[in-house]
Amino acid sequence: MESFYVIAPRIIFVLGILNLLSGLLIFFSCRCLPGSKIGTILMQKPPYKSFYKWHCYIWKVFWPSVIVHAVLALIFFGWPG
Repeated sequence: MESFYVIAPRIIFVLGILNLLSGLLIFFSCRCLPGSKIGTILMQKPPYKSFYKWHCYIWKVFWPSVIVHAVLALIFFGWPG
């Protein structure tokens, strides 16, 4: 059990970074972005079009990461308040 208290903060930190990065990737691959001014410009670029196709797969990384991050944080730090 003691190893949990050594490893948990590191896992929580890494998952937090993963959540932040995958959240940004989800935002920039959002289906509503092409309707905006910047989205119109980005959709003309082939690298963005190939990145845009990954939107649904990024969600499959994001949600499990958020759930594990939240559960570990609640176990390690406890309920706030």
